[in-house]
Amino acid sequence: MSGLEMMKLVAVSALAMGLAGPAAAQLARNSDAPVDITADSLEVVNAQCLSIWSGSAEALQDRTRLRADVLKTFNQKGAAKAGGQSSPCGALERIEAIGNVFYVTPEQRVRGNNAIYEVTSERIVITGDVVAVQGQNVIRGDRLTVNVASGNAQMESGAKGPGKARPRAVIYPNQQAATPAARR
Repeated sequence: MSGLEMMKLVAVSALAMGLAGPAAAQLARNSDAPVDITADSLEVVNAQCLSIWSGSAEALQDRTRLRADVLKTFNQKGAAKAGGQSSPCGALERIEAIGNVFYVTPEQRVRGNNAIYEVTSERIVITGDVVAVQGQNVIRGDRLTVNVASGNAQMESGAKGPGKARPRAVIYPNQQAATPAARR
């Protein structure tokens, strides 16, 4: 197979997996904007409806960004056809972010080690040394769950009792809650 034929195959595979427009995904609150994914390299595994975006990977929707060392996108598997062939992959189901994760919205910045974004539940779970910043307010913990549609969030930690690494916040009470986070 020539290099040009291989490039066409990868492009067709990516389109079949829905990577060109996973519009059902909603990383950004109340947004119908497409999700734009970019990275240094892309590997497509059609049999698993999986794409692996490696090297400074970033998913951007509207003004919301999910960045990590690696982003894996999983699409719905198509139904099997006669003859054992499967149909093309469907809509985006989830995104897994691995290593140096940053989830940034106009209101807040969150960093952690890993994250999983589930499209159907519109929920992102960020784990591993999580730090969330909104304006001057800072909260730390082991696991942050955010409902992207409502904006509701829950910070958790596996530790219990005084002196342990429980969720901790530094809150400036005179600061308005909707103040956008300062850019660094």
